[in-house]
Amino acid sequence: MKARAFCPAHITGFFKAELDQKDPSCMGSLGAGFSIKKGVKTTVIVSGKSNNVAKFHIQIKGFMTGDVRVSEYVLNEFLAGNDDYFVDVIHEIDIPVGYGLGCSAAVALSLALALNQALNAGFSKTKVAEIAHLAEIKCQTGLGDVLGSYYGGFEIRTKAGAPGIGSVKKIVPKNREVMIVCFNPISTKKFLKEKISLINGLGGKMVKELIKSRDIDEFQDNSLKFAQYIHVITPKMKKVINELRENGIKCGVALFGETLFSLIPPQKKQRILQILKKYDGLVISSKIDSSGARLN
Repeated sequence: MKARAFCPAHITGFFKAELDQKDPSCMGSLGAGFSIKKGVKTTVIVSGKSNNVAKFHIQIKGFMTGDVRVSEYVLNEFLAGNDDYFVDVIHEIDIPVGYGLGCSAAVALSLALALNQALNAGFSKTKVAEIAHLAEIKCQTGLGDVLGSYYGGFEIRTKAGAPGIGSVKKIVPKNREVMIVCFNPISTKKFLKEKISLINGLGGKMVKELIKSRDIDEFQDNSLKFAQYIHVITPKMKKVINELRENGIKCGVALFGETLFSLIPPQKKQRILQILKKYDGLVISSKIDSSGARLN
């Protein structure tokens, strides 16, 4: 039995953490962000179990990660009480890990969708996504990316929680492409611990403003303000931000990473590419993915 699923990468521009609930399915974040056409493809191959003690094997292709906790959590949830199967997992990751692109959420959600299909588990799509969301919460790798990448497109997360519990409002950005430059990774777990009170003071206010305005440029401006307020903008990022501003190009900060993004009209793409390539970072060009996580 074999199945494949894809989950888009997801960028959050600002957010408010919601961690006070007792049920981890209801934890997460309010915020705003968008999904892109790059992300994680996961292939699952299920076979009869031999005498091998292990229940699964995980292989990573593309951008590497040494942290497979979210994958292990999802696999253990699906295989609990079942010793009949051995599962081979292949994650094809075409986004860098730890740079604020929602990689752990994309790994968890693409794996959960593929496992549900390959094992014929019969879970609803929202139940499958809830397992991925719990993997993120319990492994402390993210808060709202599963909800965002589940729905795809540009979303405002108006209620925290797993898909089926949390809620989003969609905005359709007209005539926009996505340019990203990544410099260095940041640990989500470490950052949340250090910055949580700062984050929550401003993030909730910005969500309310965006629900009213539904303005993409305001989103980018507020993402920069948010990043400045919580002190994540490095000197290198500041240089890029200033040069983009001098050229009339707006940008925001992907949380959490030393990563800038710009949602730009196609006619500005070549200019921003020229600017970003001058700096020592990984430049990614993509489009918004409106479909969300899905079987391949």
